Amino acid sequence: MFNIILGLPWLVVVVRFIEPLPWPWSIKITLAVILLIASQYLLFCRLSSGSIFSPEFPRPLIIAFNLVFGATVLLAVFQIALDAVSILLTVINGGFPSVSPDVRYGLGVAALGLAAFGVSQAIRVPALKDIEISIPGLSSAFDGYKLLQLTDLHISRLFPARWAEAVVLRANALGADLIVMTGDLIDGDVAHRRLDVQSIAQLRARDGVWAIPGNHEYFFDYQEWMLEYERLGLRTLLNRHVIIERDRAELVIAGVTDRSAGHSGNATPDLKAAILDAPREAAIILLDHQPMRAEQAAAAGVGLQLSGHTHGGMVVGLARIVARANNGFVSGLYKIGSMNLYVNNGTGLWPGFALRLGKPAELTRITLRSEPATNRSGPPHTGQAAAAMSGFLA
Repeated sequence: MFNIILGLPWLVVVVRFIEPLPWPWSIKITLAVILLIASQYLLFCRLSSGSIFSPEFPRPLIIAFNLVFGATVLLAVFQIALDAVSILLTVINGGFPSVSPDVRYGLGVAALGLAAFGVSQAIRVPALKDIEISIPGLSSAFDGYKLLQLTDLHISRLFPARWAEAVVLRANALGADLIVMTGDLIDGDVAHRRLDVQSIAQLRARDGVWAIPGNHEYFFDYQEWMLEYERLGLRTLLNRHVIIERDRAELVIAGVTDRSAGHSGNATPDLKAAILDAPREAAIILLDHQPMRAEQAAAAGVGLQLSGHTHGGMVVGLARIVARANNGFVSGLYKIGSMNLYVNNGTGLWPGFALRLGKPAELTRITLRSEPATNRSGPPHTGQAAAAMSGFLA
């Protein structure tokens, strides 16, 4: 069924774009077959590795698949828009207008050009994005504290070892106090990705590198990947927290597992456990791969939630659809009560649709600023209050 759905843009292009062109049928059929093959890219991914999430063929071929499939999708959108205008003109003028081949050629060039630009933006090492976020109750000792968020690297044949090495070099040069990785580090099993992820072990920050899993870790051997995380020097926050100290002040970094964990029989996200017995006066930063439960984190007293998962929507317009699937959160900074939620566009993205238009990838350095604490009666992240909220957070 999934392959049929992905074939619909191809069908639009064949029937409404290719068929009317004044070309020999041999050329039309050849082009239609090439686009059909590209439309079934995910099927070929499954054949190459057993999973649509891990294409195991050469990087140039993966790039070519994404380029042609992306151009097909964009061309289908352009053609539908052209037909909508034609229908409107039919209503006004009483006859369906004739479309010049030059118009279709223009649409084809535009679709291919945009797809090429979108793929190039998707696979590059991202530029630095510097932001400041104020946290209520953050001790002045942590004012100016710098976090580097890496998320959705999707290290794979599309984002291989040399890409990961470049990301690590750029990350280490930023001098962050703490590096957090908010899930979807990989696409593929440990055997296929072990060499590609080696450079992650070289990440350095004064207070360490802390990580949580995303949904893609559960698509492969989750337990084996958690062992690999440890070997790489990543300290995991699986429904637990760690306390960072500065001049006797404390900052809590908490993390939860991903919502998809239950499908593989692993521990599901447990916010109550993650912040249980956290210091009463300390601000809490929560790492949660998916942003959709942010309102519950805000109700539990979290000061800042860092998420990824959405890839920023990847393409302007498509972002609205992605937002609907994520409780309205898709890209950037949101204010939920006294809590800030930052949804990162991602350092990489899933190689199944590697296209970015207007939603650039990020290396995100976050400078924390202290903000006067709001009146919080009985802070909900204390042990007793967290237990009282267990029904709400379940």
